[in-house]
Formats: sequence, structure tokens, C-alpha cells
Amino acid sequence: MTQALGAFNDNLFKTAMVLFVVYNVYSDPKQEEQFSALATAIFIIPFFLLSALAGQLADANDKAKLIRIIKTAEIGIMLVGAGGLFLANIPLMLLALLAMGVHSTFFGPIKYALMPQHLQADEVLGGTGLVEAGTYIAVLGGTIVAGLISAQAAAFGVVIVAVIGWFAGRYVPAAPPIGTPDPIDYNIFRASYRLVYGTLHIRRLFLAIVAISFFWAIGAVLFIQFPPLVKNILNADKSVASLFLGIFSIGIAIGSVVINRLLKSEVSARYAPWSVIVMGLFVLGFHFVAKSWEDKSDAPMHSLIGFAQHPGAPALIVCLLGIAIAGGMFVVPLYAFLTTTVPQSETARTVAANNLVNSGAMVIGSGVAIGLSALGVSAVDQFLLTAAMCLVSSWLAWKLHLACD
Repeated sequence: MTQALGAFNDNLFKTAMVLFVVYNVYSDPKQEEQFSALATAIFIIPFFLLSALAGQLADANDKAKLIRIIKTAEIGIMLVGAGGLFLANIPLMLLALLAMGVHSTFFGPIKYALMPQHLQADEVLGGTGLVEAGTYIAVLGGTIVAGLISAQAAAFGVVIVAVIGWFAGRYVPAAPPIGTPDPIDYNIFRASYRLVYGTLHIRRLFLAIVAISFFWAIGAVLFIQFPPLVKNILNADKSVASLFLGIFSIGIAIGSVVINRLLKSEVSARYAPWSVIVMGLFVLGFHFVAKSWEDKSDAPMHSLIGFAQHPGAPALIVCLLGIAIAGGMFVVPLYAFLTTTVPQSETARTVAANNLVNSGAMVIGSGVAIGLSALGVSAVDQFLLTAAMCLVSSWLAWKLHLACD
């Protein structure tokens, strides 16, 4: 509940902000794509800088107590974000987005490290799948609501959800540190280096982290392109942009549950290489459908109903859903490797190492998207890059499969 409410709020705020700016501030496709990429990068940068500290704190303290502190901070952050949305103040919005990135950085290691502490070994994959499914259902809710309400209504909504999340966090069961925690290194650069270096000697752990990172780099490029693609290529309003983000979230949730059933709670990467290949094929399909989309740029923007009536809409939705389902099937077992490969006393730091490398990959993905947009590469053509990245992810997943199955 606490995780889902936080994910809902992250996406309600971020999506409301991006849609407001794309549809009400800018009228140039390049500027819209660059702002979308900038917003993604601002949210991710704290993961890159602070994940090492977050992992150490989570392993050294009662995780439930930390959750209560973090959820209290969320209320203050969302008050700032609400002010930005209500006043249409972009710097204030971006400040709140940066703070939510910090909030999520410190919460991320805790949610995964809790599971092996409270679940049996054969329950960890199922627990991971349920957390991922719940998270993306919450993402779905946040993105859909953001597309249906005004920025001012979203301002009130994010504060209300933060308060509800604070109450939910008070009921998280205690999870005290295991053993004697190591001293905390507050030098974030040295700690980050040591954190990532510590994963290199465990081959399957390192391969899982790199494969997950490529997946989220792909996800970053996809999420950056959705709002400007919907507006400028599909000629549709922000409700359709929310639909796209929502379909992606539903697909990830479905894939999370399906892979758990296929693996029968076994932590294994045997389906991962094929899952990401299928994902890449659906990305290509999405590219070709969007490339052939015919619309008159001077026509009124499609509403959700108007978009659904377009002859190309069903194929586009099927491709998007296929991307997400295959993506969920790919990434969930890899997350289970993070919490089952190391002792329970090190799980939070291991998840933090993963978050650090993931965030670096996503920042690089965002930077590539910004660069390609500046060079005049359209949002549609950038999907070819994501399809190529799926091949790299598949190769990494195959190496992981050979190393541990």
C-alpha cells in the first residue's frame, strides 16, 4: 500500500507537470521532447548520486522507521509541487520533482530489502512480482488521473495522496538491521564506487544489474517520447498520452504475474532473453504503425474516443501492450536475483547498487534522446534505437541464464 501510493503520487505529479508544459507552454516538438527528457533526468539524478547512502542507511536501521520518516518528507515535497502546479511555476515544479527523486532514492532499497526479511525463500519471486504489479497498477492510476484532471486539481490530489501514504507507512511491520551494520560512509562518491565494485565479484548479480539497467534505459527513451509523439504525430490530446503511459503500466503488471506463474516461484532467467526479443519486435511494430500514421496536422486534436476510432489505433495499442508485457516478464526475475544472491544483511545495499547503475543508464538514455531530438531525429525514428537496445539486453540475459540456470 505504501509503495503503491508513492508510485501513484510520483506519476500523478510528474505526468501532470509534463502534460501541462507540453500542451500549454511549448509549441515546438523539439522543445517538448527536450523538456520531457529533462524532467526524466532531473528525477533520476538523485538515484545516481545518493543510492549508495540510501542502501547503507537501509541496512543499518529499522526499515519501517525509515519509511515513516520518508513518507513524512513526502508531504512537504508535495506541498511544494502543488504550489508549482497551482501557480503554473515551472521552476517550482522541477524543484519538487528533484525532491521526489531524492525521496524515491531512499525508499527504493527498502521495499525490496524488506521482502527476504519477511518472506520465505520460495516466496521472494512472487512477492517481487506482486510489488512490481502493484507499483505499475498505481503508475497506471496516476497517469490516467493526470490526463483527466486539471493541473490545479492535481495540485490538491498529490497532497491528499501523500497524507494517505503517511498513514499507510505507519503500519509497515518492523524490519530491524540484521547483524552488526558496517559504519556508514557519507562520502557519496567513494561509497558509490565501493557499492558498485562490490557487485563485480558475483557474476550473476553483476549481469542481472547490467541487464536491468539496459531495460530501464529503453524505458526512459520510451517514456520520454510518448507525450510529444502523441501530440505531434498522432495529433491527439493529453488523455491519449495518459492512455499510452497507462497501457504500458498495465502490461508490466500483467508480465510480472505471468512470469511468476511460468517459473512457479523459481528464481531463473531462462525466459528473459526471449522476452526482451519479443519486446524488441513489438517496438519495431510500434515504430512502423506510428510511421505510417496518417492525419491532418491542421485538424482538431483527437480526444480519447477520436483516437480509438482511428484505423491505426488498435495495432498501436496491441504493440504497446506487447512491449510492456514482454518487458515485465523480462525484468521481474532479474529483480529477484538482487535479493536472493546476497545475505539479507546486504540486500538494501545490493538494491541500491542496482538503482545507481540503473539511474546512470537512464540518464544516458535521456541524454541520447535529447541529443537525437536536437539533431532532428523524430520521436518515431528513435524507437529504432530502443529496438536495437533490446538485442543488447537479450544478450546480457542469455549470459545470465548460462551463468546461473
